[in-house]
Amino acid sequence: MTKEIVATDQAPAALGPYSQGVKAAGLLFTAMQIPLDPATGQVAGDDVAAQTARVLDNIKAILAAGGSSLDGVVKTIVYLSDMNDFPAMNAVYGRYFPDAPPARGAVEVARLPKDALVAIEAIAVGGD
Repeated sequence: MTKEIVATDQAPAALGPYSQGVKAAGLLFTAMQIPLDPATGQVAGDDVAAQTARVLDNIKAILAAGGSSLDGVVKTIVYLSDMNDFPAMNAVYGRYFPDAPPARGAVEVARLPKDALVAIEAIAVGGD
């Protein structure tokens, strides 16, 4: 099995020794994305709705760089710093996945990088 690294300047650069995305076995795996603006490197948005949109835009850019799209996403994991933010996150998330949404997990965590309110990672098909 081979793997291919996926990178784009349309999503935030990696903050450590990891890849924005990796393609292997017909799947594209994104690194967990926080709401960083790729142009500034700063957290975008003061609330979970704005941050969720930025996170999903980052994921969309990584998927596109790897030859996939949001339509190809089969699984996501959502990390929230406060589970009370779930309804607001879910409303934005639903706009990005209006039809046949992927399987999803959602958990509350003690803290996210850069004190973000939300982070999401995705697994998609396509990009072969």
